[in-house]
Amino acid sequence: MTKIFIGGSRRLSRMNINVKTKLEAIIQKNYTILVGDANGADKSVQQYLLDRHYGNVIVFCMANGCRNNLGQWEERRIQVRGNKNGFEFYSAKDAEMAREADYGFMLWDAKSKGTLQNIINLLRSNKRTLVYISPERDFLVLDTLGDIPNLLAKCDEKDRNFLEDKLKVSVMIKDRAMQREFDIVA
Repeated sequence: MTKIFIGGSRRLSRMNINVKTKLEAIIQKNYTILVGDANGADKSVQQYLLDRHYGNVIVFCMANGCRNNLGQWEERRIQVRGNKNGFEFYSAKDAEMAREADYGFMLWDAKSKGTLQNIINLLRSNKRTLVYISPERDFLVLDTLGDIPNLLAKCDEKDRNFLEDKLKVSVMIKDRAMQREFDIVA
């Protein structure tokens, strides 16, 4: 069964008709939807799925319980070792969704480092990802980490610099390209 990790920025709490059309196509194919429990995009996606009476959903949350599970769907609770909190704490469940998914569908405000990290995690695992870029009201399909510069070009300079500083995206892309080159030679 095909699994799609759907997630996005906490700042995005409403979906337009273009996003709903993509979700409708996923529902029609009866794909398993992996979604988080955060406010914003996660909760908005959950509400849409609940309104559509869609049951093929798994909500990922931390071991202490789900913040949002509007449809009372199956829950996957992720345990974290160590003294993690904030971004590091919640990114553990996102990393697990990226591992389990076959594809990604991200709703991005062109600012969120968490959503960008999810996109990177999916691409690192060679999982095609559809990104809805909210400020442009447009979609971009990403197949490899090499596609990330095209995505970052959609950000304003301040946000692009912030994301680079926090996630070291250019280093990651360069390291991945060097690894591929080494694999070809070896």
